[in-house]
Amino acid sequence: MLDIRFIRENKELVAAGAKKKHIDFDVDALLALDDKRRELMTSVEAKRAEQNAVSEKIVQTSDAAEKQQMIAQMKEVKDALTVQEEELKGILKEWQLLMVAVPNIPDMSVPDGADDADNMEIRTWGEQPAFSFEPKSHTDLMLELDMVDFDRGTKVSGFRGYFLKNDGVRLQFAMWNFVQDFFIKKSAPQKWTPMVVPSLVRREPFMGTGYLPQSEEDLYKTQDGEYLSGTAEVATMAYYMDEVLDKSQLPIKMLAFSPAFRREAGSHGKDTKGLIRVHEFYKLEQVVLCEASHAESVKYHEEVTANAEEIMQALGIPYRVVVNCGGDLGLGQVKKYDIEAWVPAEKKYRETHSASYFHDFQTRRLNIRYKDEDGKMKFVHSLNNTALSGRPMVALIENFQQPDGSINIPEALVPYMGGQTVIKKI
Repeated sequence: MLDIRFIRENKELVAAGAKKKHIDFDVDALLALDDKRRELMTSVEAKRAEQNAVSEKIVQTSDAAEKQQMIAQMKEVKDALTVQEEELKGILKEWQLLMVAVPNIPDMSVPDGADDADNMEIRTWGEQPAFSFEPKSHTDLMLELDMVDFDRGTKVSGFRGYFLKNDGVRLQFAMWNFVQDFFIKKSAPQKWTPMVVPSLVRREPFMGTGYLPQSEEDLYKTQDGEYLSGTAEVATMAYYMDEVLDKSQLPIKMLAFSPAFRREAGSHGKDTKGLIRVHEFYKLEQVVLCEASHAESVKYHEEVTANAEEIMQALGIPYRVVVNCGGDLGLGQVKKYDIEAWVPAEKKYRETHSASYFHDFQTRRLNIRYKDEDGKMKFVHSLNNTALSGRPMVALIENFQQPDGSINIPEALVPYMGGQTVIKKI
């Protein structure tokens, strides 16, 4: 959420940011409503002050007639105040809905564009494998090697349901453990705190991180009003909600693990087979809180992106990095990189990691602050990036497939697979 004073002082910049993100938002309508809100608040406060002053006089007055006159006067003020308080209540509700819909301003380096087709490639890594045979999809490979069961997954869980089995489970655990160890080694000099975080989360953290109210259709909701999160980012960001941190604690780096749930609303017909787009999966997420500095945000944005690239390189998965265009940014994102792995069966890159920074957009909503050296209160800046989801395993399986249908295990994962170097039919 942006500060209303900032919006007032930079209305053209805010309007330009909304336009670049292809988000329909009327800044003038918000400011007109804010004028009304401020006018009403001034009037309400004046009437409350008048009411208090008259009440004080009534207590001090001994003259019965004068007292009666003041009581009648106070009733008029009270009636007018009641009307204005009700009006203010309605305006505040409308104002708050508009405020949480104001998009954050994208960085100047973000390219123009309407959707992910306009994202700009900035680098690639690794050689796309040249097979002497027609590569199989991860779906076919995993079924042949008894690593997954989609039919029983659908029977038990419904559309997009699946069971991982045998070496499918061992490979997934190997990747998680490898990534955990990767961040343990990365913890000097600034420690990454490993966390297992809730996926069942109250509404406030979703509002704070910007997933509500805009993305409600993609969330599963319980009968008690909580939501199932699609990323560990939501719970992890809310860990310090309504707290004041000491500046010496910053930066705070958290590696969060949780189940993730996505309805994939609007994705009917897309990726209906395999593990690319499922309703339930597991995810390791990098979350960083740093001081309120654009330079610091940029520094850690590059760092969390580099971490994900190092993981992909260690696993030997070819990938590219794209900078997302304005139309492919979320409401709160200032800038975002996507890492996309090469998927041989589809002959294209598919997104596996998203690295974003938000300035104080999320922390202002979540009320996460710190005191600087001068004792001034500031909102921290926030960033996040995937460390590992299920999609890199898809790319690994397809890129490391062999002519006989077996899958070579990358050297980095062999110790985590108990020395096993290949997955093949028994």
